[in-house]
Amino acid sequence: MKRKIKVLIVDDSAFMRKSLSIMLSKEPNIEIVGTAKDGKEGYKFAKELRPDVITLDVEMPVMDGLTALKLIMKDAPTSVIMVSSLTTDGAEATLKAFEYGAVDFFSKEQSFVNVNIAKIKDDLIRKIKSIVYQKWNTAHSGNSALTKTPLDVASTTSRGVLPKTEYSAIALGVSTGGPISLQKIIPLLSEDINVPMFIVQHMPPKFTKSLADRLNGMSKLTVKEAEHGDIIKKNFVYIAPGGKHMGFVKVGIDIKILLSDEPTTSLHRPSVDVMFKSAISIYGKKMLGVIMTGMGKDGLEGITELKKIGGSCLAQNASSCVVYGMPKAVVDAGYADIIVPLEQIANKINSVFKK
Repeated sequence: MKRKIKVLIVDDSAFMRKSLSIMLSKEPNIEIVGTAKDGKEGYKFAKELRPDVITLDVEMPVMDGLTALKLIMKDAPTSVIMVSSLTTDGAEATLKAFEYGAVDFFSKEQSFVNVNIAKIKDDLIRKIKSIVYQKWNTAHSGNSALTKTPLDVASTTSRGVLPKTEYSAIALGVSTGGPISLQKIIPLLSEDINVPMFIVQHMPPKFTKSLADRLNGMSKLTVKEAEHGDIIKKNFVYIAPGGKHMGFVKVGIDIKILLSDEPTTSLHRPSVDVMFKSAISIYGKKMLGVIMTGMGKDGLEGITELKKIGGSCLAQNASSCVVYGMPKAVVDAGYADIIVPLEQIANKINSVFKK
């Protein structure tokens, strides 16, 4: 890219402001254009400096992060990454932030009470670059999901056809941009689906529980955070808990959920690939694979296995993704039967289950 990514850091902790500044300024493609000690100052700097990314603390004096976020998205919209605590309150505030326009988050505990600080730094830098480059690329093509209205995105033509077959389960993988995207899909799913749905969303513990509870309150289907030993039921949506892989085992006539730390070698826990492969071992080609917004390529191995046995895959299109990484890996491999804008995903899934 020709220009540097401009970052504004908003946090009431001088330690956090200093730490993030040192961490991010070591990346040659990133420039720290300012720091602010509270939401009011952050809002002022956002309007003056027009950064590409803002890291925004949730809990601050004078003006809290959520209030500042609403003002920023109204008067100086940009990509905002929330800095939250790994608590239930922190998780609920972060999910509210996604509704107000934040695109991602990271936790203070994850970042600075962790011996592997180099990995945390690399993950944060990769997150910032992926989000901003996606925004720049889609803005350049004139079709950015971050600046267009839902109707504009929904008008984008989908590509391909989802085979209408007798599906027995739906398995969905999503990461960056997932929480708000899931809120635009799961509540629109019909009870006619009459199969279980499994979701891996890359999030820490507590966040997945809060996400499941929020979706459950909005949806016709029952949404819950998966628990070890759950007997799988139709019209239930099971979200893998943060920090645990989700797998499945057949016990008599029942199928049960298995939660595990293994494999420890996977990049993510929960892992989309681990979940997909286990689901395929139970449901075979009758599993519908869905890949949505997110960095990297988690899910590609699972979809590869699914396609080899004749299964079907739906992928989110580039312009409606916050980060077009996971779907891109599947599309580039030629495994997506249908490529769909975010606002059409629920309708496409419903259509193959219509009675």
